[in-house]
Amino acid sequence: MRDSPNCIPLSLIEPAKNDSICIFGTGDFGRSLGLKMLQCGYSVVFGSRNPKSSNLTPKGAEVLSHTEAAQKSSIIILAVHREHYSFLKNLTEILEGKVLVDVSNNLKINQYTESNAEFLASIVPGANVVKAFNTVSAWALQSGTLDASRQVFVCGDDAKSKQMVMDIVRALSLTPLDQGSLLAANDVENYPLQLFPMWRLPFYICAGFTIFVFLYCVLTEVIYPYVTRKEDTLFYLAISIPNRVFPIVSLILLALVYLPGIIAAILQLYRGTKYSRFPDWLDKWMLCRKQLGLVALAYAFLHAIYTLVIPIRYYVRWWNNNYIITQVKTNTTYPFVNYYAWVSDSYVALGILGFFFYLLLGITSLPSVSNAVNWREFRFVQSKLGYLTLVLCTAHTLLYGGDRFIYGPYYTWYLPPAFVIALIIPCAVLVMKFITIVPCLDSRITKIRQGWERNPKSQEELNAI
Repeated sequence: MRDSPNCIPLSLIEPAKNDSICIFGTGDFGRSLGLKMLQCGYSVVFGSRNPKSSNLTPKGAEVLSHTEAAQKSSIIILAVHREHYSFLKNLTEILEGKVLVDVSNNLKINQYTESNAEFLASIVPGANVVKAFNTVSAWALQSGTLDASRQVFVCGDDAKSKQMVMDIVRALSLTPLDQGSLLAANDVENYPLQLFPMWRLPFYICAGFTIFVFLYCVLTEVIYPYVTRKEDTLFYLAISIPNRVFPIVSLILLALVYLPGIIAAILQLYRGTKYSRFPDWLDKWMLCRKQLGLVALAYAFLHAIYTLVIPIRYYVRWWNNNYIITQVKTNTTYPFVNYYAWVSDSYVALGILGFFFYLLLGITSLPSVSNAVNWREFRFVQSKLGYLTLVLCTAHTLLYGGDRFIYGPYYTWYLPPAFVIALIIPCAVLVMKFITIVPCLDSRITKIRQGWERNPKSQEELNAI
């Protein structure tokens, strides 16, 4: 059979062409994997409990009993669930010395005390068990193994067996990642069961700030007018308040992207060394900065959309018409004030520029884009332009507030306007960053990160800090 365009030529792969690949299991995954292997030029034989009734297998594959199929191949892929492993006890002699690839997954993380692969190795001790293919779905195999599903984690105790499986992975145009011995099988099996592991902390932070700012706006813009003036502004919940919440939380999250780097620099200055672990909370915070930035970008995008629909809102159109009619009735006009024109245009311009750089940061974080730039270019965009984005968005908020910062009527129940809350963390971050880039401090931080230590200590002392 000819090699498929999506497959690596078999002449470059270790296993011989004439050696069939055996697959135990004719379910969705087994059939999809078998079809992919057939397309890549492998000879495939399926092992089934009922060979005569297995009519859904790919064309060109042979279907035999488990015993007959195992005898024809040195590599056997086990595409059945853990609870059905018991039939292998009758095949221990046939499986002696053969490579047994476990592709199973569980229904939940750490469902069993030992991994499926280790359990399989205990049932068939004479076989060389390798864990692989559990991170690839049947749909991905059928649709051409898209980029998001190309990685295949491989682990096993026998180096030669593991290498044979990794060669097969490469032949299928997938990317094998060696995870070490079979002790890593538990982590490999848990990986596809994790639901957005790197996004949980950003989601919690975002949800916390969103709920807080939303309730704060409801208190100051809905409850306060009703209690003091019996004014019904409940319709603010649809657009007005969300269009407060999204930019405020977005700006706070953007500041939180750069705050842990400043805290890390302060800790290194205080300790006088980089050879000391950061606290766990700071480590986790720094690892999720990309996700925080992307959530902030999503909120900024929502703010831009909500802002665009303001002119077509019924309340805005009613207010503008009423404003014009009032001027006509009173025969008065309000003069053009150049100061307010400058403030308004500057506020809009800063918002547009800030959103542009926001998008640039988000695009640069995409793997396809970040892989096309070198480390210095990536650092320039994410650090230098990132702080520029923070400055522009903070200035945008400052101009939005304008002189309302000092007007008493905007402080309802002695509470500041919502935009004041948005400025606390960003302004603190910018002030701390300005302090750390003072030449005397910046040069010291650079020396520390290059390996200089103020008071060199033993490893035990560093770990105790």
